[in-house]
Amino acid sequence: MYYLFLADGFEETEAIAPLDILRRAEIPVKTVAVGENPVCGAHGISICADLTLDQLDPASCEGMILPGGMPGTLNLQKCPQVIALMEILNQKNGLIAAICAAPMIPGSMGLLDGKNAVCFPGFEDQMEHANILDANVAADGNFITARGAGAAMEFGAAIVDYYFNKPGKGDRLLSQMQFHYERKN
Repeated sequence: MYYLFLADGFEETEAIAPLDILRRAEIPVKTVAVGENPVCGAHGISICADLTLDQLDPASCEGMILPGGMPGTLNLQKCPQVIALMEILNQKNGLIAAICAAPMIPGSMGLLDGKNAVCFPGFEDQMEHANILDANVAADGNFITARGAGAAMEFGAAIVDYYFNKPGKGDRLLSQMQFHYERKN
């Protein structure tokens, strides 16, 4: 099971667009409220998560997805359960996907050291030992990072590619959704 974590102040597009894409691809994914449920996004849109943090079974977690936004990213970063799960996933090479400001979380933990990564401009200092790319999305091993809300669809497609281990599968799904872009690599 993949879990998409929602904390107060999350960037709505960065959560909902990838979630929609994963569910269209029939990837098992649930949303998790970090704090109160429903969770209020950065632009006042509230989402009722599938689970609360205390209902999450860490043993079932194969991957985690972190939307950015402020103060959502900071709320995720200060949550001990989110950090502990990230460390466990990293040890077992489970998916850690983060977009916008959220790559600063694994970045500040040193998990992105030597990895290709991207983030919202201005957060690179939290990822000082990562290889920062000029791209919308970067995939390196079990890590997928993305620049921001405008890359949310590509971010979702990259997670689909990772899950099925089939490069291009996510792009084909986006094409069926009438979303077209040029990948910058």
